[in-house]
Amino acid sequence: MTKRIFKIGLMLVLPIVLFLSFVPTATAFTEEQQLLSEVWRIVDRAYVDDTFNHQNWWLVRQRALQQPLLNREQAYNAIQKMLATLDDPFTRFMRPDQYRSLQTNTSGELTGVGLQITQDGPSGELRVIAPIEGSPAEQAGIKPRDRILKINGVLTTQLTLDEAAERMRGPIGSPVTLTVAQEGEDLTRAHDVQIVRNRISLNPVYAELRPQVDGKRVGYIRLSQFNANAAAEVGSAIKRLEAEQADAYILDLRSNPGGLLQAGIEVARLWLDQGTIVYTVNRNGIQDSFAAIGPALTTDPLVVLVNQGTASASEILAGALQDNGRAQLVGERTFGKGLIQSLFNLSDGSGLAVTIAKYETPDHHDINRLGIQPNVNVALEPTLTREQIGTDADQQYQAALDLVTHESVVAAGAT
Repeated sequence: MTKRIFKIGLMLVLPIVLFLSFVPTATAFTEEQQLLSEVWRIVDRAYVDDTFNHQNWWLVRQRALQQPLLNREQAYNAIQKMLATLDDPFTRFMRPDQYRSLQTNTSGELTGVGLQITQDGPSGELRVIAPIEGSPAEQAGIKPRDRILKINGVLTTQLTLDEAAERMRGPIGSPVTLTVAQEGEDLTRAHDVQIVRNRISLNPVYAELRPQVDGKRVGYIRLSQFNANAAAEVGSAIKRLEAEQADAYILDLRSNPGGLLQAGIEVARLWLDQGTIVYTVNRNGIQDSFAAIGPALTTDPLVVLVNQGTASASEILAGALQDNGRAQLVGERTFGKGLIQSLFNLSDGSGLAVTIAKYETPDHHDINRLGIQPNVNVALEPTLTREQIGTDADQQYQAALDLVTHESVVAAGAT
């Protein structure tokens, strides 16, 4: 009986062994498959949402690898489709030329129209965060929150964020036509704007000591973006204005679309002796924080100007100064981008931006899609030109000037 049971058991096992012997061994990945897997692993480890937009991220990888990946272009397209399932316009793949352009944008100069843009998740609609100060786009009248419907006749809903940015870049002197509609405007009122590309200046700081108002000398500092030079340039401006005996300051962050997180933190430290600057929260709910390390370069009264184009690192700075009682904000509700991206170099020279965390202000306000409310609401005049910013024609600036010279605007810790 025992022998019979053994024979039956052997008969059951033998087919399984024979079947396994015919399973082909896994072949090595091609370079294209390796690149896709590299992107998948980075997102798997770092992405802020551990549900990956409520989907099985492993199965997404498997489906992507089943596609024909016979050349680099097919691999790039497969990666973009894989990332699109996250429904996060800020987590994106960049081809080598796009990645090099982004690195230039945060450190040097570029040529194009000079727009900071974002893409609405549900609709795929392209929106303007802010035009870069002095850029061809600003001179053509493009405003924060305008919608870019077409680029040279191509619908922007058919483009990724980086593809749209790439189409707006180009040689100096070359034209590009944008079809634009204002926020909330009927599409029948959309209009074409032809812009001639030019070199975009990325010097982020303009500063000067303004004439005395009621006996006070006001230092005016306008910061246009948070690139690698921002903290050093703002620091130099404050030191110069202190040497010129400024009594109070107006920091203008209007239409500043942000940039480098660390630059925003370093600029906040120039104004704060102590206190939390920002909290970051990852997908595990773990909080990290960045704090002032003192001493501040000045404790003089400070007012910060903000508008709908004040975004990202600008909101980190504005929120830190507001919540720590260091400054009052004047203007309009800010843009509301409370997500943090990290850049990853990929093996073939391309790049990957991944949303790794969200940030909260020192008082734990999550401003993503909500923005920051100013202490004093003043609408921005739609007809205000670049030459009129910070002048008598600028109502927001005049409100800030009145506040900083006539009311008590004290530094944190003062009484």
